[in-house]
Amino acid sequence: MHRLFSVAAAPPPPTQTHPAPYSQPMNEYDYIIVGAGSAGCVLANRLSASGKDRVLLLEAGGSDRSPLIQVPLGYGLTFSDPKYNWMYTTEPDAALGGRTSFWPRGKVLGGSSSLNAMVYMRGQHADYDEWRDAGNPGWGWSDVLPYFKKSEDHVWGASEHHGAGGELTVSDFADQVHPLCERFLQAGEALGYGRTADFNGARKEGFGLWQMTIRKGVRASTSNAFLRPAMGRSNLTVLTHALVQRVLLQGRGAVGVECVVDGVKQQFKSRKEVILCGGAINSPQLLQLSGVGDAALLAAKGVPLAHHLPAVGQGLQDHLCVSYFFKSKVPTLNNTLGPWYGKVWAGIRYALDRKGPLGMSVNQAGAFVRSRPGLAQPNLHLYFNPISYTANTAPVGKRFQLQNPDPFAAFLISFNTCRPTSRGSVQVQSANAQDKPLITTNFLTTEHDRQDIVEGARMVRSIAATAPLADVVQSEHLPGADVQSEAAIFADFAKRGGSVYHASCTCAMGPDAATSVVDARLRVHGMRRLRVIDASVFPAVTSGNTNAPVIMVAEKGADMVLADNA
Repeated sequence: MHRLFSVAAAPPPPTQTHPAPYSQPMNEYDYIIVGAGSAGCVLANRLSASGKDRVLLLEAGGSDRSPLIQVPLGYGLTFSDPKYNWMYTTEPDAALGGRTSFWPRGKVLGGSSSLNAMVYMRGQHADYDEWRDAGNPGWGWSDVLPYFKKSEDHVWGASEHHGAGGELTVSDFADQVHPLCERFLQAGEALGYGRTADFNGARKEGFGLWQMTIRKGVRASTSNAFLRPAMGRSNLTVLTHALVQRVLLQGRGAVGVECVVDGVKQQFKSRKEVILCGGAINSPQLLQLSGVGDAALLAAKGVPLAHHLPAVGQGLQDHLCVSYFFKSKVPTLNNTLGPWYGKVWAGIRYALDRKGPLGMSVNQAGAFVRSRPGLAQPNLHLYFNPISYTANTAPVGKRFQLQNPDPFAAFLISFNTCRPTSRGSVQVQSANAQDKPLITTNFLTTEHDRQDIVEGARMVRSIAATAPLADVVQSEHLPGADVQSEAAIFADFAKRGGSVYHASCTCAMGPDAATSVVDARLRVHGMRRLRVIDASVFPAVTSGNTNAPVIMVAEKGADMVLADNA
């Protein structure tokens, strides 16, 4: 059953006014936002802040109030839970030996920010300068940094690189990470890569600890950070369990949406804009269902054409990784969280002070490095987890949960290429919004990406073979010491590699309607009153985790929406 939220714990500010728009019919709003995820929650907050506009936020999923979402380590249990998850599966990919891949995406308030590993990572400066240089003025690093800072409430306070007083808490866990993390960092230093104290600061390269979107031991999703504080505004309506089937169009302009709520079809009208925030899968799907996309595809799927825009759903990018597992001579989080009594201890510790293993991510340390001379930017993103779980090698379709680590002391090191060049697509299967779209990944179709796989594998092994980390390595558990040749490395990758869940670029920003979907102000090419604001507008995937960039895009997009409708 859906929930209609219009009141929260905090009342609206005394100075807030509610002028003429409230005389509109109840199904008419100024702004309609589709998707209460990482971007949608930010938009809902910013567009409703003045009290002048009625804002409707529609979410296909339900509430995020479950402890499995709020307790940081609970994401291991929501990883494959259809109550909170779209549970997508990609098409078979030759680079993965013909395997399909499981792609979890948030279907809940907060979207994927309610399910992710909570790493706060902006990426390299060059990521955004390249967006700008591709024909998107206003999206260079110097342009977007103020929007990163605007959202941020960093535990270190305000500085040249960080913001304070924003909605999103970014925390430092240097005093809580597992002791093995220090060995990993020292091994990187011994190899000459250096250490950084802040991947989001002046030095974005080297080995270091991740900062996390966690506030006092509770997940800082965009729902918690942005949406809940805004729910006290009477001009904001949040409707859950509302599956939007299409955008309502009049000519080349968006005038509302049609959605199904509790099995009943309803229409909501918009006076100013419809804004799609469904993410890299759902936003292109909804455009196509609405008749905006490649004419030949829509004709083949029985969708009436409203506007030929061939790039919709094209250009899909993601980070593809593989984990190397090492048995350890010293205890890891496997020893802590494996036994029943360890789980009980962790639960008691968390209940007492919101700390301990349950109060943070297991993805605790990592690195951005260049694997060879001559590279302008780091090409490898490394992850160090003081825990190991081989459940992620289970066949797609088998429901698994990452709650049980391996029954022996071990840790893992993963890697992916920072800026892959391979591109895939998202396409509707039919005119039915209930049918999941076809996700074609086309991984490792370029020599650039294939070279990084070989060099990444060798990089991981060189770290594990370097003291002081090497001093605690008992053996390489997976893939095993016999996997050495390039052919063997690729064969292992085809067997075990998988997504890091950073899908993006399917409604890419750019100046040319033949090759992009939105312009630099995130307006759909050739359409009026219709925008896309989420990871799908990335021209190219950023070099790190994507949640922080999505929040930045939403902050900047909100300013654009308000300015264009002033």
